[in-house]
Amino acid sequence: MEVRAYLKGARLSPQKACLIADMVRGLDVEKALDVLSFSKQKGARLVKKLLDSAISNAENNENADIDNLKIKSIIVNKGLVMKRIKIRARGRADRIAKPMCHIEIKLTEKNQEVKDGSES
Repeated sequence: MEVRAYLKGARLSPQKACLIADMVRGLDVEKALDVLSFSKQKGARLVKKLLDSAISNAENNENADIDNLKIKSIIVNKGLVMKRIKIRARGRADRIAKPMCHIEIKLTEKNQEVKDGSES
């Protein structure tokens, strides 16, 4: 069983989102929620909300046990870049890039990974 949740167009740069994703990649769901809830970064709130969505997808759609879930993968991709200008001296302008990102979380059961690894 594998459950997914997507967040598209998050107003966060992919570089900052990758830092958050690296903190929780491969952890149990309970530990990941603890790490994300005590982090001060904006990306931690977004990833926590997405993780809650993935957990509820697993619980409602697949009838999975929440205590038995593990984060299989977190993928952060580059999204659109909003381009803005900042007015400077002598009639010039600087370009400001406001990047966005797409985040995908895949959850799986702990005991399922052990079974899959022993068959190979």
